[in-house]
Amino acid sequence: MPAHTDMPSFFGSLDTFSLGAGPIGLLTWRVTELGLAELSFGERRIPTQAVRHAVVEEVHDQLRSYFAGELKAFDLPLAPMGTPFQMGCWEVLQTIDYGRVISYAEQARLLGNPAAVRAVANANGANPIPIIISCHRVIASDGRLGGYGPGLNKKQWLLTHELNAI
Repeated sequence: MPAHTDMPSFFGSLDTFSLGAGPIGLLTWRVTELGLAELSFGERRIPTQAVRHAVVEEVHDQLRSYFAGELKAFDLPLAPMGTPFQMGCWEVLQTIDYGRVISYAEQARLLGNPAAVRAVANANGANPIPIIISCHRVIASDGRLGGYGPGLNKKQWLLTHELNAI
């Protein structure tokens, strides 16, 4: 019988975790058979018998290029898990160009639901793949940063990094 991590499932098996250091700290990413499922700030518990996956190396390479200011758009198979509303919000996030910001209200309008500003902000907060699904590019209508789960200092760093690399 195959090991648990080798067994495919509807949601994708937990193929592998990887840990890397970037200019804003440790990053951990989880790849399933469907693609990149999670990117987290800080160290997470990593299984000792993880199966290697080609996407793990590609995530590492693209993050390294992004932090070096060389990569403006990620090209990875993504497999975030969320509600249909969250998935719609995250699709809109992927259309925001590098170095550009929009407001939560604008994101709600792009989603086709201009009254859903607070729900959009909550969906962005649940984004399992920050940086790559660029929720850091969404700010409050008055120009304040708004929220960011990993911390506003990291959001400010990412925005400044992108503006300086244009």
